[in-house]
Amino acid sequence: MIIDAVAAAEHAVDLSSRAPTRALALARSVLRHVSVGDPHGEAAVIAYRALAVAARELGDLPLAEEHLRQAVSLAVSADLPHRAAQARLSLVHIRTELGHPQQALTIADAAEPHLTPVEVAKLGVHRAVALARLGRYAEAVGHCDRAVEALGDDVGFLAGAMLNRGLARVFLGEFEAAEADLTRCAELARGAGLDHVLTLAEGNLPFLAARRGDLPAAFTAYRRAESSLSGYPERLATMRCDLAEALISAHLPGEARVLLDLAVPELAAAGANIALAEARLLLAQAELHTGDPHLARQSAERAAVDLAAQGRTVLAPLAAEILLRARLMLGPPSGELLAELLLCVEALDAAGHRQVSRALRFAAAEVALQLGARPTADEQLAHLASSGPDVVTRQATALRRALAGDRRGAFAAVRAGLAEVGAGATAFEDPMLRAHAVRAGEPLARFGLALALKTGRGRTLLAWTERWRAVAGGPGRPVAPDVDELCAALGDAALVEFVRHADELVAVVVTRDRVALRRLCPFPAAAEATVRLRYGLRRAHLLDGRAPGLAGEAALLERLLFGSMRGRLGDRPLVIVPTGALHTLPWPILPMNAGRPVTVAAGAAAWLAGRRTRAVREGGVVAVAGPGLRCAEAEADMVGSCHPGAERVTAQRGEVLAALDRAGVVHLAAHGTFAPRSPLLSGIDLDDGPLMAYDLLRLRTPPSLVVLSACDTGMARAPADGAPLGLAGTFLSLGSQCVVASLVPVRDEETLTLMTVFHGLLATGHPPARALAMASGKTGVAGFVCFGYGDQPVATGREESVTQLDQDPT
Repeated sequence: MIIDAVAAAEHAVDLSSRAPTRALALARSVLRHVSVGDPHGEAAVIAYRALAVAARELGDLPLAEEHLRQAVSLAVSADLPHRAAQARLSLVHIRTELGHPQQALTIADAAEPHLTPVEVAKLGVHRAVALARLGRYAEAVGHCDRAVEALGDDVGFLAGAMLNRGLARVFLGEFEAAEADLTRCAELARGAGLDHVLTLAEGNLPFLAARRGDLPAAFTAYRRAESSLSGYPERLATMRCDLAEALISAHLPGEARVLLDLAVPELAAAGANIALAEARLLLAQAELHTGDPHLARQSAERAAVDLAAQGRTVLAPLAAEILLRARLMLGPPSGELLAELLLCVEALDAAGHRQVSRALRFAAAEVALQLGARPTADEQLAHLASSGPDVVTRQATALRRALAGDRRGAFAAVRAGLAEVGAGATAFEDPMLRAHAVRAGEPLARFGLALALKTGRGRTLLAWTERWRAVAGGPGRPVAPDVDELCAALGDAALVEFVRHADELVAVVVTRDRVALRRLCPFPAAAEATVRLRYGLRRAHLLDGRAPGLAGEAALLERLLFGSMRGRLGDRPLVIVPTGALHTLPWPILPMNAGRPVTVAAGAAAWLAGRRTRAVREGGVVAVAGPGLRCAEAEADMVGSCHPGAERVTAQRGEVLAALDRAGVVHLAAHGTFAPRSPLLSGIDLDDGPLMAYDLLRLRTPPSLVVLSACDTGMARAPADGAPLGLAGTFLSLGSQCVVASLVPVRDEETLTLMTVFHGLLATGHPPARALAMASGKTGVAGFVCFGYGDQPVATGREESVTQLDQDPT
């Protein structure tokens, strides 16, 4: 009877990872049977271990620990050292996940002498998890290596070893080896029917892809993994944290924050304390980088307490660094804060976080300058300037030269640093990832703009703002367009490039015969007025046109942005290059722009590049009608009537993507959504789900003209000037010449009315910018904007050769 009970309990252990519900039932049956019939308690020990492993698989870590503690206690009382060691073997992983990795390693040391060689190999798989949580990735790989050699045909633990080794290798940057391990893990799990392990292997593919810099693959894998992990909330939360960490490294804090806001509550509910501490640390970083220092401080404080309790000294200085940066954002610096910054720099260096420590050292130097502590600042800058080269070295060098009165030398250091940032970013084919990768160069760009603004010369400021835009969203090299070419190309038009310097908004106005610098207003005033105007427009849409004060808000914003240059602009066609929140402004709504052709561009060089691509590519016109939009079908029919031979494509993602790759002009009538914190997740609703911004990255030959007849599809968030992210920005970054899209909701019937006139004008040879201005004037429908280069008539497809000059004005 006892032998049968032991065999049944061991079978429950075998089942616990593959079929946890069945294992629970069998283990409970064993416990009911042996409560009287097993004086030695061996079967009970094994059964409690089975209950623990099953509870862990079902996401209840505290219950798993409780069962394992019971198993150890029973085994010790019955003098069963081997069974106690087996329970401790399982406890290693549980204690790690509950937030005690150092203690888990101690438990492993106590268990090892009483285990068989194969069980020691299994113990190594669990040890690897604890070591990885402590940042000891190379040691984790070593334990998994030894486990793989000794495990033989134990598929479950062998797959686990591959999984843990693969994750450790991701952190070590050994991406090919990591992919091989995760792939092998998936193969083993699939062959053995270990669905939960298979799910974990596939769930870590988004993390690997994001760490490699392949964001489209990361999001595609995430979408698959999110579905397969839906029944395992704690595992899904962990996967989201892994992807979020990679996104933060890729300078995508908004996207990371979306995932972490979902993950943190799930980890807290599951009692997964070690993952929860890391998640809160990541959330603090994301909150800080997205401009929420109060929330960042709260998250970092909680993370710091948890990390200290867990003995994770390697990560503790990172929490301290976030707390200090939050204090810098929230209040004036002090001598006490400067001393704390320098202490944290030393702690970061000691823990091996060199890049973080160098950035904080530069921040400390800036604080020292603000406090008048010039010797301290000089000491920190000299340390940084002599220990590169990297972006922080260039920053320190530029600042030292500027302090010494060497403006030319400071400019040279800034330019060299931007070139290095751009060269590193060009490794990414994804323009969105490239735009975020260059954010490390933002402090350099700001410093260069500040130096340029001090000269008071419009040409100099234009050159430096364009250099940064070229690094962020252009060729990756800090080059400026030839100003004489730009002036000639504008003809009777004017280009207004807005530049934000700290809290001041300035503009460079370029016309055929002049480049002028204009100081405008505090940037927050313009940003707040933009928000109010957009609110009024949305209210007008929802309340059938009733939005009191809308005209006054538009007039106020016009005065803020154009008051000092209104006379010089006259009624010229305008090319607008926005900055920051101005990317969300529907420019044609301003009174001065009524009936005026207006084009919004990412930069002067970007507008020139669009002009040089004068021929609209062949491929015909395609129309798509999405679901749930009252006038979508009518719009698509109208496009066909205006453009004979136009093709109708069903609203399926695959067919729409194929059409976008072959057509010259595409009109999409559908519902649209903009994700302000994560523009990559903006999309257009189709019959089989949304077409996301990141889906567009598969396109090789995007249309010359894209008309997004959907609300908010023109919205953008620019992580860096020159790289507006969103649906319209994605099309332009991939090579589309022009995009017409809405920045505010427009009622369906009004959209149909506007688009009918617009396409009629396009078909008769009017370029998109002029056709949109004329259609808005005739119909009174506002909210749509022309992006990119809007002066090419799509009906004629005429070509004009423009010589590209590579001169640099400064």
